[in-house]
Amino acid sequence: MGKVTRKRYTADFKAKVALEAIKGDLTLAELSSKHGIHQTMIAAWKRQAIEGMAGTFSGKAEAAQVSREDEISRLHAKIGQLLVERDFLAKASGR
Repeated sequence: MGKVTRKRYTADFKAKVALEAIKGDLTLAELSSKHGIHQTMIAAWKRQAIEGMAGTFSGKAEAAQVSREDEISRLHAKIGQLLVERDFLAKASGR
């Protein structure tokens, strides 16, 4: 028997299904049969979408983006420093 792997869903698909669940036009059971996904998974995606919306309006996403950009610039500076040190040591060792 072959190896069984989990099915992975794209973020766009999850968002589409979660939005349908939030709208409430169809029940979770109907959405489940429509998309072939278990009701529990749809409910979890719906909960994650609602929690994510609150973060969108609170500015946490923007703060996280600024933090990531700061981290990237700090890492680039460190890479530059290490390259200079490596070149200096290579010249000092007589390479």
